[in-house]
Amino acid sequence: MRRCLIVFALFVGANSAAAQDNLVATGKFEFLRCKGCHNATDTATVVKKGPHLHNLFGRKPGSLPDFEYSEAMVTFGRDKVWNETTLATFLRDPSGTVPGNKMIDGEFQGIEKDEEVRALIAYLATLDPDGMAPQ
Repeated sequence: MRRCLIVFALFVGANSAAAQDNLVATGKFEFLRCKGCHNATDTATVVKKGPHLHNLFGRKPGSLPDFEYSEAMVTFGRDKVWNETTLATFLRDPSGTVPGNKMIDGEFQGIEKDEEVRALIAYLATLDPDGMAPQ
């Protein structure tokens, strides 16, 4: 019986890791809609319209020193940090979450499907070298 439980635990763990890998792969695909305006690294040589999304989790919104944010984003970020909750809320409805932010110029209206939001957040978590992935 104990051996059966160990095999089951290994099977569940392997499936869980595979599911996470699939979620990240889907998120990388979802990031295609972001990469026109955002870099995935902080060392990219091409400056884009939006701030880089490298090492995002735990960062205050509107706080990168080398990017000019809207006043709305700076105000929003005064008492917040990007985590799974704040990011999911923002990705679903950027104009409703931060009225007056620069993303509401018609290019990005938000992501409607929860599974796409989860996948994108899982991918963004891989861009954090310090392991500040969402919980």
